[in-house]
Order: sequence, then structure tokens, then C-alpha cells
Amino acid sequence: MLKEKVREFDIPGLVRRLILSWLLAAVTEYCILPGELRDLDSLEGLAYMSLGRIVGFTCGFAVLLTVSSYCLSTKIPERWGIAAAFAILGAIALYNSATWAFFGVCALVLVILAVFAVCGWDQTAECVVPEKKAHKSCIWITVGLSVAFFLFVSAWTVGRVYSFSSPTFDFGIFSQMFYNMKESGLPMTTVERDGLLSHFAVHVSPIWYLMLPFYWLVPTPATLQVLQAAVITSAVIPLWKLGKCHGLTGTQRMLICAVLLLYPAYSGGTSYDVHENCFLTPLILWLFYGIQQKKKTVTAVATLLTLTVKEDAAVYVGVIALWLTVKTVLRPRKMDIQNLITGLTLLAVSLGWFFLVTGYLAKSGDGVMTYRYDNFMYDGSSSLITVIKSVFLNPMKAIYECVDPEKLQFMAMTLLPLLGLPLLTRRYERYLLLIPYALVNLMSDYQYQHDIFFQYTFGSNGFLIYLTVLNLADIRVNWRRSAVVIIAAVVSAVCFATVVLPKAIPYPRQAIEYQDHYQSIRNTLDTIPDTASVTATTFYTTHLSQREVLYDLRYCSREHLLETEYVALKISATNDYKKYATGGKNNGFDNLVKLLEENGYSQYAKLDGILVIYRKRA
Repeated sequence: MLKEKVREFDIPGLVRRLILSWLLAAVTEYCILPGELRDLDSLEGLAYMSLGRIVGFTCGFAVLLTVSSYCLSTKIPERWGIAAAFAILGAIALYNSATWAFFGVCALVLVILAVFAVCGWDQTAECVVPEKKAHKSCIWITVGLSVAFFLFVSAWTVGRVYSFSSPTFDFGIFSQMFYNMKESGLPMTTVERDGLLSHFAVHVSPIWYLMLPFYWLVPTPATLQVLQAAVITSAVIPLWKLGKCHGLTGTQRMLICAVLLLYPAYSGGTSYDVHENCFLTPLILWLFYGIQQKKKTVTAVATLLTLTVKEDAAVYVGVIALWLTVKTVLRPRKMDIQNLITGLTLLAVSLGWFFLVTGYLAKSGDGVMTYRYDNFMYDGSSSLITVIKSVFLNPMKAIYECVDPEKLQFMAMTLLPLLGLPLLTRRYERYLLLIPYALVNLMSDYQYQHDIFFQYTFGSNGFLIYLTVLNLADIRVNWRRSAVVIIAAVVSAVCFATVVLPKAIPYPRQAIEYQDHYQSIRNTLDTIPDTASVTATTFYTTHLSQREVLYDLRYCSREHLLETEYVALKISATNDYKKYATGGKNNGFDNLVKLLEENGYSQYAKLDGILVIYRKRA
């Protein structure tokens, strides 16, 4: 019944007309702007635009296009209209805010729209290729690559711990949090916000409890690094299964797994120690697998676990839900009702969870970190809704922000190893899966979100790799598909060798070469009783994190500093002493020592020229 009713509507035509109406409205609104307000570097133009007016224009154009569609065939003119409207919008934007990168991306989008205008959207059913059994050698090579990757990431990150290269923010926080989770079951920290609070007041991440049983067995900071390596290595399992159900041969599956393991933005995401984001790539791939194979249990578990990674993880589930829903309704003649129900359910769950956890953080927690999108906050608010409104008002602003010069290297390191495959498709609903990449990594001006050596790549990695598998599977000629994935693996390997290895190798090498030096530091710090309260410089907090009360010297208040029983200072950590400096001189350390001595502290232990510990006299 539902299928028959849906078939009566030209849903692809409706979507096409809505997109064209919106672009025409955006062109009109942009033209209304005074010339001096069209500069995309400024937020003044967005503030001048009217949301009500652009909605009105969109509705008006939609009515006109719908009426005309009943009078004559408008499919091809509408497709060309979308390309033309974007071309006009892009020309105006380029005239006022021209850069070569902006021009290049506008040209790329226009080419995609022109192909759509000429060829239309590929509405044929996705090719279902019989699953091919992999040769055992392919399986064992993949296992070997996975083990090597696990050992590499473990050596890199554990090397950071043992060479005292892991700072308070963020590894010292998580290390103390796990100590408290082991002791009380609660994710409490004192080092994160200079006082006792739950880490979940900053980020809602119940997923951490999956690591707790393993940490309980070996309760050391290094354990967390090894667990992260195991989590991200596990992404090979759903990726192998996805390749299988999309008809890739065993060799091709082996190669696509190699691409993931050599992908610079994947191992690179671990370079700043453990983060809850590490769960995203494997969970997102499992979610895609559950949807692809219509496995309700896998889909449900992967969805729930993804949502527990972080408050913004709902965006990933929501985008997948949107893609699945759109993909389903755009083929009304062969609508898959189960997929439609799954898509709508995931969308409802993700939206409900997002508003629940962000509401909790706003009222009872530390707030949502919307400052990372200040480049879109034209109305002075701190609401993520403003980001959506900004894109709706002027889509060129979003494109312009995505191609800041500082983001071009990131784009190269994330797209070139995949040979641009995530972009190469005529199944245009798949472009929805690029939303996390654009929203999380490119639109924000927060520098770490478009850096392959930070954890913000893990979510978008899952989408980019899945798009690579999808678009690779669309290559019907087997030898061509194999050639493409071989080249991708080679490019990824070159990027890995030239970009990732030079950054990773120094940490384990340093930890081994200077083992005696670092052991002497550990021995000196270990003289502090486990039950004592401590304030320490930022690179000592990780080692001292197995205690209830710990503060970072750089961020803690003077009150908390003088309350602690011990103060551990790395003598060369000049940045940690800046707030104690006077007269613009580099005398912060001396002033701090004087302050401590005036308040009843005396030298407790010392490692000449490296470390000094002060203890408060009873």
C-alpha cells in the first residue's frame, strides 16, 4: 500500500526542483546584498541576509517549477538549471572572494553538476556481485599487515608515554579518569578543569567503559595506548566484510585493507595519544555493514555504540540515516521498505540523542564546544543551528571556508591516497556521506580538526573508506578495479613513509636510546606516595596520574597549587611557568620556587638540571 502510494509521486523530480529552487533563492538573496557585504571572509553579509526571505523565495520558485512540470517535461531543463544557478552563484562569489583553491573547488562542483545535467542520476539498482571466496594467502597477508600496524601504533604511542611526551591535555586527563573508573567506577578527574568533576560533563563518552576491563587487568597509562591500537586495527574486520559483500576479490579486499592501514590520516590520528574518537572508524564501518546486509542486531549495536563515543557522534549516525533514507525514496519504483524504516529510525534516534546530550552539557555540563564554528556564527549565538542556517543562506560560504589555504594540505593527505574515489560517482546520494568530512574537518576554523595528526579524522575516515569501497565496486571490469586499488595502496604507502613514519619513529627510538635517563625520572617521581595530592608540570602528569588529586601547574589556581602535598617540576618547562613570571622576564620558575618556600614547601627530591620535587611541611 505504502509502496503504491509512493510510486504516484515523482520523488526524484521533487528533490530536483527543491534543490533548484533553493539555489535560485540563494542567487537572488546574494544579488540583493550590497557589494561591500559579499566578501565571504566576513560574517556581515550573512547577518544582512534574511532567512524568511530566502525561504519565501525558495517556496515561490518551487511552486513555479512544480506548475511548469505538469505542463511540459522539465527534467533536463531542471538539471541544467541547477548547474546554471550554481555557476551564477559561484561567479558572484569568486568575483568578490577569489582564490585559486576556491575557483578549483567551484569548478569541480560545476563539472559534477554538468555531468548530472547531461547524464542524469544513476538510478539503476546497485550491482550485487556474488561473494567471492578469498584465497588463504590474502587472508594471512591481511592478518600480517594488521599485526604489523598494531605493533607500529603501539610502539609509537607507548614510546610517547615512556619518553614523557604525553601531556596533560589530553592523555593525562584520560589516564587519571581511568584510575578513578577502576577505583570507583566513575569517570572523575581533577586535572581537566582544575577541580573534581566528571569527564562526562565535558564530553559524553560512555564508550570508555569498553576499555575498562582490560585496563583493570593492567592499570598503567601505556595500556590505554595499546588498547587504542587494538581498536583502530579492528576496523579491518568490517572493511574486509564490506569488500566481500560488494563483490571485491580476495586480493582487492587485502589491498583495500592495506590502503586503510597505510592511510596517513588513520594512524596519524593516534599521534596525540588515546581519544574516544578511535572507536568511530570501526563502528561506522560495522554500521554500514549491518545496513548493507540488513542485519538488525549489528545495525542496532553499532548505532548505540557509535552514539556513546561522544556527543557529536550523533552527526555520523544522522548522516548515514539521511543517506539511507534518501537513497531509498529516490527509487520509488523499487522502494525497500525495510531500508526506509531503518533510515527513519536511525535519524530519529540520532536526533533525539544529540539534543539530549547537548542539552545536558549546556545545562549541567561544561557546554558544547561551538566556538570551533565561530566563522559561521553571524548572529552572535553559540548554537550549531546557526551553522546550518549559514549554509542555507549562502552555500558558497561553506565551500569558501572548506578551502582555506591551511586546509589544502589536509585535503591532499585525505583524498589523494584514495585517488579521489570518494568523489567519483554518478549515484549522487552518496555525496551526502561527505557531510562529516566537510562539517567536522573542513568547515571549522579550529586548526586541529583539519590536521591528520589529531583524532578528528577518525569519524570522516569511516565515510571516506566506505565511499572508496562503494565507488570501487562500481568499476565493472575486474582488472581495472584491481589496478585502481593497487595504485591507491602504493600512493598510501608513499604518503605513509614520507609523512607518518618520520613523525612516529622518534618516540620509540628516543624511549629506547635514553632509557636510563627516563628511568631516573620515573624513579624520582615514584618517590611521591601514591596517596598524596600532587601538582605537576604538564609532561609529568601522565606518569603521576594514578591518584585521586592531581593538578596541572600551568592551568591550576594558586589555591589548588598550595593545597597539594607535593609539587613536581620539570625545570626546562618554561611555558608552564609563564603566569608566575614578572616584568616580562623569564623568571617564572624562580618566582614559583619562592612562592612555594614562602608557603611551607621545601625541596624533597631532585634530579640535577632536570627535575625537582617540593613537599609541603606538615
